[in-house]
Amino acid sequence: MTEMRPVTEAAAIKAPTLPDAQTVTQVKHWTDRLFSFRVTRPASLRFRSGEFVMIGLLGDNGKPLLRAYSIASPAWDEELEFYSIKVQDGPLTSKLQHIQPGDEIILRPKPVGTLVHDALLPGKRIWFFATGTGFAPFASLLREPQTYEDYDEVIITHTCRQVAELEYGRQLIEEVRQDELLAELMGEGFADKIRYYPTTTREESPRMGRITELLKDGTVFSDLGIEGGIKPETDRAMVCGSLAFNHDIKAILEEFGLTEGANSDPREFVIEKAFVG
Repeated sequence: MTEMRPVTEAAAIKAPTLPDAQTVTQVKHWTDRLFSFRVTRPASLRFRSGEFVMIGLLGDNGKPLLRAYSIASPAWDEELEFYSIKVQDGPLTSKLQHIQPGDEIILRPKPVGTLVHDALLPGKRIWFFATGTGFAPFASLLREPQTYEDYDEVIITHTCRQVAELEYGRQLIEEVRQDELLAELMGEGFADKIRYYPTTTREESPRMGRITELLKDGTVFSDLGIEGGIKPETDRAMVCGSLAFNHDIKAILEEFGLTEGANSDPREFVIEKAFVG
């Protein structure tokens, strides 16, 4: 039960200036199009790794300008992390990209979303399919111990236009593999379960092509040494990207015999419909 404290004059002076305000603690710009940031976490906020919340700033009209953002940090983290694209003429991101530590953002503490373990039936292998900043919910799930409790193999595919746009995900996966706390909880071999499959579509890289095409022609399975492709008996999947990407991956998964699930009806795969980018 939360301890009740009297409002003092000092506390009143430090009261936030925005509704549902949280304070920015860290900002990192990865490219001229991508950045991540961390903010304080409301003491009352409880969420499942993979969910999203509404965050934003005040618009020019003085009213809250909010967008859905997946929480990139795991449910156990003391702060909240977000990963965002920069749109120069975007109503929100044109302003959000300029935040600095100490600034405030609006955060509505009502997490929701479909990219959660509860929405999937038990399986042996899980696929995380992401494009661009759609990597964010998987940044949360990759740091969630339950992911490694539930699955023998965790495959994360991340498709971006340029190599630099993969850096946030690459660094995060490297940090997860070396995470001493996860190793203590899950055993030293937990990192061997992670299989990272990055691809680029415009800039030359070790692995070129859209993940959808690489799935259709079997390249992914050949590269990873997986026989028979994706199987509904053993494989589970989560998808987060543009609307077109989500639609294409859904069609591919259904061709393999998988069925889309939801929080109220767990099945073999789920798609985050709130995310576009």
